[in-house]
Amino acid sequence: MNLQSKRYFIELAFNGEAYHGWQIQHNANTVQEMLNIALSKLLRGAVETVGCGRTDTGVHAKQLYAHFDDNHGMIADNEDRILTGMNALLPRDIAVKRLFAVDQSAHARFDAVKRSYEYHVHFNKDPFLYGRSWQIRDKPNVEAMNEAAQLMMAYKDFSCFSKSHTQVFTNNCVITHAAWQWLNTDQLVFYISADRFLRNMVRAIVGTLMEIGSGKQPVGYIRNVIESKNRSKAGVSVPACGLYLTEVLYPWDLT
Repeated sequence: MNLQSKRYFIELAFNGEAYHGWQIQHNANTVQEMLNIALSKLLRGAVETVGCGRTDTGVHAKQLYAHFDDNHGMIADNEDRILTGMNALLPRDIAVKRLFAVDQSAHARFDAVKRSYEYHVHFNKDPFLYGRSWQIRDKPNVEAMNEAAQLMMAYKDFSCFSKSHTQVFTNNCVITHAAWQWLNTDQLVFYISADRFLRNMVRAIVGTLMEIGSGKQPVGYIRNVIESKNRSKAGVSVPACGLYLTEVLYPWDLT
């Protein structure tokens, strides 16, 4: 290992509307690629970031962490200058909030112990919510959806909500919070937290709960879906525009 190497965490936020998610892909515009390009210019050498997880196309993040190694000591107590430079180079829909040194063994993805998402829904046409919330016509039965959400928390294997052909070691997740709440008479938000999430999991959960909220399925339907371990039994994946990664927690204090 380069003796000058020092590991840094970046806290960032982005509007995902223009991006094919976080992770670098061939022939697609991604947040990770934009971040790598900006850092490589500032540090005058190739930089590869590692994110706390991947977000799908069109998904937003209010808080996402990534780490990278400064192999040549270019930052060296100039965090504020580098932070300013990154925000100047990055497009307006990506903002870096903090840059700080961490232990060399710290890992943005593997060390995260909790992740939280919000899914936003609204019911009347609003140009200021376009691309940032899912508009539907009829208001669902929130009490029924919350009852189903509580039943869901008794399970760990969420294969039924995972995108097909995803290569992961396990489909087990520990959900610690899941609830719908009205922001006002026209905006509804689903809050969910877990130790980890599967690809497309939150959008599939919201689609399934909406089946219950609309009266198409009973509350107990959620049990049948989860116990089937079959993605085709769950509801559709709702649009990405309403989904936000909002918080990532680690076993150490990042404040």
